[in-house]
Amino acid sequence: MASRPRTRSTTVLSVRTRGSVVLVGDGQVTMGEGVMKHHARKIRRLYNEKVLAGFAGSTADAFSLFGRFETKLEQFHGNLSRSAVELAKDWRTDRSLRHLEAMLIVSDPSDTFLLSGQGDVIEPDDGVCAIGSGGPYALAAARALLNNTQLSAREIATQALGIAADICIYTNRELTLEELVSTKPDGQPEHQAK
Repeated sequence: MASRPRTRSTTVLSVRTRGSVVLVGDGQVTMGEGVMKHHARKIRRLYNEKVLAGFAGSTADAFSLFGRFETKLEQFHGNLSRSAVELAKDWRTDRSLRHLEAMLIVSDPSDTFLLSGQGDVIEPDDGVCAIGSGGPYALAAARALLNNTQLSAREIATQALGIAADICIYTNRELTLEELVSTKPDGQPEHQAK
């Protein structure tokens, strides 16, 4: 039996600093030894644009997870941590979900979580996390920039993903960036997109 060509895609990075959180993802999708798409959008806004979500892995699986995660957000009235834990429980125990090949990063103005199919719900200590083939490179670059510069979350995320793209052959510089900024007096997040 011939194996299917492995689809590789993505680096997604989340950076939280100085009152804002940014999710940035590259646009490359690779199948086998060829680039199939340069401008894939791997970052989404959910729950009335108050939550950012990014995925690495199978696109179909990720869209299934986005839908289920948004349902959890509705069910728990936008409570990100509760929604993340409940999705992770379902992902681990539900037979149809258990085989999904994707990872998610979800963020709101207060929290960021990395979710995996093994039931992991990880909140980064330093406000930075990354997934995908270029994730380790983007994570290292973002941490170095965060600890040694006064750059904004947007600048750190963009530069770190650029560094990952220079190293990882499955990552390009066609970026999608979404940002939530919690600076309004009423506590509601402002949002900006690139």
